[in-house]
This record gives sequence, C-alpha cells and structure tokens, in this order.
Amino acid sequence: MRQVRKLLGALLAIFLLLVAALMLFLVLFDWNRARPLINEQVSAALNRPFAIEGDLRVVWQREVGQQGLSAWVPWPHFAAEQLRLGNPDWAQGDTFVSLDSVRFRLSPLPLLWKTVSIPSIELGAPVADLQRLADGRANWVFDLGKEQPDDTAQPSPWTLDIGTIGFDKGQVKLDDKVSNTRLETAIQPLGEPIPFADIVGKSAAERLAQSNASAQDYAFAWQTKGSFRGQSLTGNGKVGGLLALHDASQPFPLQADLRIGATRIVLAGSLTDPQNLGALDLRLRLSGASLGQLYPLTGVTLPDTPPYSTDGRLQADLHDADGAIFRYLGFNGQIGDSDIHGDLTFVAREPRPKLSGRLTSNQLLFSDLAPLIGADSSEDKRERGERDVQPANKALPVSEFRTDRWRAMDADVRFVGKRIVHSEQLPITDLDTHVVLNDGMLSLEPLRFGMAGGVLDSQIRLNGATTPLQGQMRLRARDLKLKQLFPTFAPMQTSFGELNGDARISGRGNSVAALLGGADGELKMLINDGAVSRGLMEIAGLNVGNYLVGRLFGDEDVKIHCAAADLGITQGLMSTRLFVIDTDNAVIKVDGSANFASERLDFTITPSTKGFRIFSLRSPLYVRGTFKEPSPGVQATPLALRGAGLVALGVAVAPAAGLLALMAPSAGDEPSQCEPLLQKIQGG
Repeated sequence: MRQVRKLLGALLAIFLLLVAALMLFLVLFDWNRARPLINEQVSAALNRPFAIEGDLRVVWQREVGQQGLSAWVPWPHFAAEQLRLGNPDWAQGDTFVSLDSVRFRLSPLPLLWKTVSIPSIELGAPVADLQRLADGRANWVFDLGKEQPDDTAQPSPWTLDIGTIGFDKGQVKLDDKVSNTRLETAIQPLGEPIPFADIVGKSAAERLAQSNASAQDYAFAWQTKGSFRGQSLTGNGKVGGLLALHDASQPFPLQADLRIGATRIVLAGSLTDPQNLGALDLRLRLSGASLGQLYPLTGVTLPDTPPYSTDGRLQADLHDADGAIFRYLGFNGQIGDSDIHGDLTFVAREPRPKLSGRLTSNQLLFSDLAPLIGADSSEDKRERGERDVQPANKALPVSEFRTDRWRAMDADVRFVGKRIVHSEQLPITDLDTHVVLNDGMLSLEPLRFGMAGGVLDSQIRLNGATTPLQGQMRLRARDLKLKQLFPTFAPMQTSFGELNGDARISGRGNSVAALLGGADGELKMLINDGAVSRGLMEIAGLNVGNYLVGRLFGDEDVKIHCAAADLGITQGLMSTRLFVIDTDNAVIKVDGSANFASERLDFTITPSTKGFRIFSLRSPLYVRGTFKEPSPGVQATPLALRGAGLVALGVAVAPAAGLLALMAPSAGDEPSQCEPLLQKIQGG
C-alpha cells in the first residue's frame, strides 16, 4: 500500500513537473522560431501563400473578470506583426489581404469541448484587394481542398466563436466583373468619437434603447470612389470601431452619403448581428432624376418619373425564411411637383422578389404621370439623362415598355391620388388604382379617375411575358358634367348635359404607338345638352375644331342637343359606324377614319339643314393630314341635298341601338335630349 502511494506521489510530481516545464517552455519559447512552420501549415490549409513577416509573440496571463477555474488558468495573448495572405494564381497582384498587426486572446478551457473561443480580435491597418472574375471566381472564396461526396461528408467537430472584431485605419479595393463594379475605400479614425444620437437623432436612439440595445459611438470615417454597376460612384460616411459578432444585441452604427449616377442615397442607423447580417434599422433618404433609374442599382422595378426625393425609415430582416424583407416605412417625399407618402415592403423571395404596399398623394400633378406612358416631353427626358426616341412627326408615344423588368419581380401596390391638379380645361379631381405585377403580367384594376363630377373607370392588362406585349383596355365614362368639363365657357354653365362613353381596345406591341397601331375594339360616346363655339375650341386648344365650328356656325354659340358616336377599330384603323351631332341649326354627320399605325386622318363633315335655316356652307368639310398636323378644308364637291333629314345622311340603325345603353337622364330627372335623335334614327 505504501508503495502504491509512493508511486502515485511520484506520478503526480512528474505530471506537475511536466506541466511546469510546459508552462515554462511556453513562456520562454521564442515563437518566431515557429513562424516557418505556421506559415507552411496555413498556406497548405488555405491553398494560397500566407506569411507572418514580422514579430510573433505569445504572452500568458490570467484573464480579468473570470470566475472559478477560468480565473486561475492563464490565457495566451497572441500578437503578430506584418501578416500577408496571397491571391490565388488567377488573380491580379500577389496580395489578397495584408495587416500591420493582429492581436487576440484565446480562452483555453473551451478547447476541451472543441470550441475555439476568441473574445476579441484587433486588426491593425488592414488592406484588402477583392477581385471577382466574370466567370464567378472570387479571391475571397477559399479552395480548402476537394470536398467529400454529400453522403460521406462529415461536419467539423470544432466550433469557432469570435466575440468582437476591432480595427483601425485601412483600405479596401473591389474589382467585381460580375456586377461591373470598381471601388476604392479608405477608412480613417475620427479622432474624437461621435455619439450615435448625434447622427441618427434622439428619437431613433431612444427607440433603439427601448429594445435593450445601445449602439456604440461612431469611431471611423470612410470615403469611397469608383463605379457601381457601370455608374460613377462617390461617397463618404462613418462607422463604429467594433464589430460585435458574438453579441447580436449590440448594434453596429452606420452612416453613408452616396451618389451613384444621378441618384443620391443618404442613410444613418444601425446593423444588428453583423456576423449574420441580421437586421438593419436606418433612416433612408433617396433622391434622383427618375425612380426608374433605381432598377440597375436595386433590382426593384419602378416607373420612369420626374425628379424625386423621399425620406423614411428602412427596416430589414435579412434572415427571414421566405427571403430578406425590406420595409420602407412612413416615408414622405416629392415626385416632380407632387407629394408622395406611404409604406412599401420588398421581399427577396423565390422565384421572383415582390414589392407591395400603399401609396398616397395629397396633391398630384397630372403632368407628373406623363413619363409612365412615355408621353413626357423631350426636355423632361433629357433632364433625366434619357435619350429621346420620339420622332418629331409622331403624336403617339413610341418609347417601349421595359417588359424585361416586369419579369424580374412581382408587385401589389395600391395608389390613391386624393387631389389631381391639371388645368381648368381638364378637371380631373382624384385617382385610385391597384397595380398588380405577376410574372410579367401588369394589370391596373381599377384605374379610376374622378372627373368633372363623374367617374372615368378603366381596367388595363398588359402581358409583358409575351413578345410582342399583349394589351387590353376597357374604359367606362359616366356622368361627366359638361359645365365642369368646360368651366370657363359661359354658355355651358347653364347646361345640365353629361358625357357618357364606353371603350374596348386590345392589341399587340411594345409601346403605346405599336399597341394602337394594330388594335381592335370600339368606342361609343353620347353627349347631350351642350353648347359649342369657336371660343370653346380656343379654350380647349383645338385649332382644327376652331376652323370647323367657324365654317359651320360662324362666331355664334350653338346649342348641341345630342352628339352620338359609335366607332369601330380594326387593325389600328378607327372608322365611323355612326357619328352625328344634332344642333339647333342642323344635323351634322361625320364619316371617315383615323389610322393609328400611320397616324393619318381622313374625315368628312356633312351638315343637313333643319327646317328653313339655310347654311352659307355649300360643300362638305374635311379633316386630313396627320395626328400631329391635321389639315382641315372644304370639299370640292358641293352639298347634294339640303334639309333631307337623317335618312339622306345615311345613318345606320344598328349603331344607334347600341348607344341606347349610354343614355342617362340629365339633372333633375329631365329626359336625355339624345333619346329623340336615336329614336328617329332607329325609325329610319
């Protein structure tokens, strides 16, 4: 028994002696002797050159603040100078990352359960040269050897746990052929840290504090220049000095002011859980020449617009199961001279991302809607930096719809314009539309305008998944009050008349001009109890109408009892099936066509005198020429008949019957003045 005790005592003494010798060795060992071995092993593991070219030291000391056994076990503190990690052989240059120094400490006890625990790492003067080729090879992706087949792959039993990463001044270069991006960024200490609240504002800092998180101060300034996705980029900003990878509740402060092409992005806020890019909470301000120019920067399909600016709160959940979610909340802004407010959500889901939300404008200028259909002026296009493709002799917009962008994402957005400002000549009061984009199919159902005391209700479907695009439109105008349509025309102010109409159009083409150039459909319209004069034509800006009215009625105001039109559209040619105007003096018939493909007009206006009222006009009128430059005149052939009534005008019975559905009583339940005309036409 005594011998066993002696043996155990001897073994314990030897063990303690070995531990002491090992500790003494570790303390006194010159670690620079191990640099060649370390360099060789790391180079082999990473499959690229690695070297510690400066001093390598290890200092053992007890860790302050530890309890229990950890308080007694000394921790190794590593310090290395002049480190360099090389590039793969296909990259330009020899160095991927270089560091003036690296310092970190290692907790020894977690090694027993195969965890490499490093509470903090300090990087001195990091310099990184990031490269990615067009084939996708990137020098920040390491070739760690041939992977095993999936059925035999085994996860590593070791876990790496890093708490924080600190850094000082540094430089980062990026050359990414995939995204056509080249950047050079320099980071410098601020000298005097700036409190988080001084940048983001007191309310944002308090909101962060309510979530039991406190952001660190801004410690570094950065500047960058180069190009992003082919557009010039300059920017500057501020960041914190400590990336808290282990503690996801400690936000990392961000601030940036970027100019990319004609777009400016200003943001300030925090990044939570930097290790996993967990969540963003930023105040975001955007401004630029057109919302459409955000597509190459963000991948979000937005329409072309006049210059814009917005200011709101951006929240991002980057690890949602359905894909990263970005919410732009409570933003306010301007698009042209129109205000815009709302909330938008963008989900980076598969197979296509989706944009949804609700937008409101309290005062919307109608001119700010023109770029959506390519109907804005050449000057407006040049201000947005776009090339004007509209021919000088064409009236219909030829700018092509960007259907490739429609297939890049889905959308479900409601837009309400509470008050529309246009002009007294076209009193549109409000707008309500629901925009849905699904796999290239764009629909606006409804697209509803309040106009002149009535409603202009339409449904538009554009299928951008086909080539060329297929389009369908249905339009319904009801109860448009004539005195509100022409508020500055005095004779109309005593009118109780209304305009009602229906339209149905379908076609194929990648622009408004192409769609209408091959369209099929019909247009029906009734106007009752109106008035017309050359003065009204001048108010409406219709020079051709001014000429025609002057020829027909002189300078007098003429009461219109009813105007009825039924027009058919076949392969872009709109022809009159029925077009008559019943006035005090005459019944006027319009025959002819408008060709949307060639944009040419060919109409003949033939009056038939009522009773004993005699026109001085002895020949029919015509309107020819183009949409852009119509040319009115007098036919060489004299009028064949006078006072022959509707039968002599050759009015068809069937179109008249088709217009009866548009007939509505005037104000005060007075019968429509179109009813006698249509009944007389039907009676032959």
